[in-house]
Amino acid sequence: MFRHRNDRGLKWLLSGVALICGSLVIGIVGFLLVEAWPVFSSGQIFAFFSDGAWQPGSDREPQFGITPMLLASLAVTLLATALAVPPGILAAIFQIYYSPKWLATFQDRAMELLAGVPSIIFGFWGLTVIVPIINQIRPPGQSLLAGGIVLGLMILPTVSLTTRAALQAIDRSLVYGGAALGLSRPRQIFSIALPAARSGILSGCMLAMTRAIGETMAVVMVCGNIAKIPHSIFDPVRPVTSTIALEMGYATEGHRSLLYAAGFVLVVLTGFLLLLRRREPVL
Repeated sequence: MFRHRNDRGLKWLLSGVALICGSLVIGIVGFLLVEAWPVFSSGQIFAFFSDGAWQPGSDREPQFGITPMLLASLAVTLLATALAVPPGILAAIFQIYYSPKWLATFQDRAMELLAGVPSIIFGFWGLTVIVPIINQIRPPGQSLLAGGIVLGLMILPTVSLTTRAALQAIDRSLVYGGAALGLSRPRQIFSIALPAARSGILSGCMLAMTRAIGETMAVVMVCGNIAKIPHSIFDPVRPVTSTIALEMGYATEGHRSLLYAAGFVLVVLTGFLLLLRRREPVL
């Protein structure tokens, strides 16, 4: 009976913690919605996608077009993901199937350290190293490409660590069975291990994407902060997060509501990406 009481107590404790965590998420989204409600109720939300520029403080003709910044957020996120996913997966494969134990341990510690580096450090490094290199190729240097490289490096540990965990979680008998059938090591990895770990790998990639799309400080420093639709990876861009960070400090009441609405749209976009992952069939 004593053990039964302990089990029931632990169940209620864990249920309470889970309820608090879920309530915090709902509370944050609800807060954004309440603060952005003047924009939704006045119909200005339609201007988010129809206006061609972002000039909410203009005295002549205010414009509230968030489309260029939303496209910039998507572009820099997709570029960062494209740059981070292949090396992240290959690094995890090397660590599990080819690396000696001492090197695998070192790689583990290095990835964990890289994952813990503050984003401002990545931004500072990108501004002083990556931007001048790109500027030599094509000015001004602060661009979509610079943001993609810096964000790609930031999310690389997430891709690598989650891929490693997914590969370690598969049933080892599958790989051993492939070896018994005479399959080479690359065939065992790419025909058996990776398909078996696909769900975990995709989840890790999606987690990396959501971190990239919500990053602020690094993109403020290296993307150029010009709110226009990029036509080249060398064009300066201004993601939604940069706009919120740069303008929230001096925004007036109506302007602040627009920024909250922009944040709400970004949350909806992130939720849509996660929904796409949930609809992915698990094999």
